[in-house]
Amino acid sequence: MPLPVIDPARYEDQLAAKLARYRADFAEFALPEPQVLRSAPLHYRLRAEFRLWHHDGRVDYAMFDSADPKQPILLERFTPAAEPIASLMPRLRDALQASEALRRKIFQVDFLATLSGECLVSLVYHRPLDEAWEIAARTLAADLQIQLIGRSRKQKIVLGRDWVQEVLEVDGRRLRYQQFEGSFTQPNGGVNQHMLSWARAQAQSLGGAAGDLLELYCGNGNFTVALAPLFRRVLATEMSKTSVNAAHTNLADNGVANVSLVRMASEEISDALAGGRAYRRMQGVDLASYRFSTLFVDPPRAGLDEGTIALARGFDNILYISCNPETLRANVAALAATHRIAAAAAFDQFPYTHHLECGLLLQRR
Repeated sequence: MPLPVIDPARYEDQLAAKLARYRADFAEFALPEPQVLRSAPLHYRLRAEFRLWHHDGRVDYAMFDSADPKQPILLERFTPAAEPIASLMPRLRDALQASEALRRKIFQVDFLATLSGECLVSLVYHRPLDEAWEIAARTLAADLQIQLIGRSRKQKIVLGRDWVQEVLEVDGRRLRYQQFEGSFTQPNGGVNQHMLSWARAQAQSLGGAAGDLLELYCGNGNFTVALAPLFRRVLATEMSKTSVNAAHTNLADNGVANVSLVRMASEEISDALAGGRAYRRMQGVDLASYRFSTLFVDPPRAGLDEGTIALARGFDNILYISCNPETLRANVAALAATHRIAAAAAFDQFPYTHHLECGLLLQRR
């Protein structure tokens, strides 16, 4: 895909085109008018990664266009980057340029920032990292006031910590999240706050406090922390061990005590709820005691598998956040005989691209 043109003057027109496609693709399912949650037109990305290009005795950030993948596009600035990243980029580049120990054979830099202002930087190398690198890197981390990680083949050196602390403002509450390097986090923090608020609004309309919530693909508990207070109990599942550990921490940090979290795939939990085999990781979880009224899913781009679709048919309410309208449409079609779309939203996580995050509330007919 060609690199997008970042032009705030074109933002509304590009968003309108995505919304028109969304409405057309779901017209046969009587899509309600979506609530549209916009992004800031600039400085919205909390994650970014760049190649580092060595040329004429210099090192610069670089990106590549798929139309000419061998020709680097050197960057002086990157306006989609959130302010902590945007302000850090030139200072980091100059520091790398000035230090042979830090510059030699570096080929990539990854940034992870937060709305609360923290920044974690990963420097990636084509060589082993030695004591000279670590001494220089510790000075760099102190000077720039960042968390810093060095990576090379079979090597990871963490200077400080390998996570940042995010604070999100949602419906008058301040929600705290540990976000780990290398684990999935929502890239657009402002839109993420909109997503959490929209999901909470739908859950409140369901009278969820009298019922229980099943959440699949819970990640680090991004939605779990926001939704759990609206339900009697929550059973949440996730496969990534790092994300599960972060979710436990985030639930505790936010005083959420009504969640049971199990490290299982959606296919496994679907089988367990259908009366399949006994799962060791479900020990201590009394499935029969839950009164599930709502299913919440935020799946990967592939959408829901057939087993999870079959599981979803048994729920009165399905809250579905999707990063891929194509697989969302296929899943809605598979559920159309039992569920209708009661509410819809569009979250512009990725301005100036064709990508659109979608939210649907599906309710039993």
